[in-house]
Amino acid sequence: MIDPQTEEAARHGERAALRGNPSYVWRAGQQRRLEMIVRWGLDGGRRRAGRILEEGCGVGMYIQALLPYTDEIYGIDVEPDYLIQAAHNVPQAPIQQAVCEALPYADASFDLILNHEVLEHVADDRAAVAEMVRVLKPGGRAVIFVPNRFYPFETHGHYWRGVYHFGNTPLINYLPDALRNRLAPHVRVYTAEGLRDLFVGQPVRVVVHTQIFPGYDNIVARWPQAGRWLRRVTYALEHSPLAALGISHFLVVEKSS
Repeated sequence: MIDPQTEEAARHGERAALRGNPSYVWRAGQQRRLEMIVRWGLDGGRRRAGRILEEGCGVGMYIQALLPYTDEIYGIDVEPDYLIQAAHNVPQAPIQQAVCEALPYADASFDLILNHEVLEHVADDRAAVAEMVRVLKPGGRAVIFVPNRFYPFETHGHYWRGVYHFGNTPLINYLPDALRNRLAPHVRVYTAEGLRDLFVGQPVRVVVHTQIFPGYDNIVARWPQAGRWLRRVTYALEHSPLAALGISHFLVVEKSS
């Protein structure tokens, strides 16, 4: 007989593999990304968004953080458990179950769309991008974070002989596609060209596209001095060609007027 706790842990691990884990705790890494969203998506906070949508909102951490910058904010996710928590955390935000490839909103509905480490998990990323652009208002912006193919670690774990292993796995993303996708079939990673190719033919312009390093919050919590040193060094590298090794792409596009 399978122990219920073991069975639940297996289900949680599989969900984490397929969907990733949402932000549960607000730390320096999340705060830094919020500041990037506000700077590039909302002109540094000078532009207030009439309506914001977060795709893959998880338990609502970024929705809560973006409340001061908007009149209305909406969220979607595919996981019912997350939606229940999000509705509790931000009861003022309309939240519903939906997929990025079929958004339940009219054309030109939003001033800002946030897709934070979600696009890599959807069934059809090109369709998700087309839907994103469809529901953006002219002049509206989409802010996207996705995993970088050239980061030295696969942060979503890997499969080996049919068993999922959670955690950071080195060098998987440097393997040829056929082998990489056997070890990590549950998640995409993007080159800069591959990410921007999703928007070819869409009525958008690129506002900013770069790569960023992680916040190292766990390292800072355990070894504060070493963690802060690592932050300083790698954040400085973001202003050099070595930014190409960052953990995530940061892409902001604006819909044509």
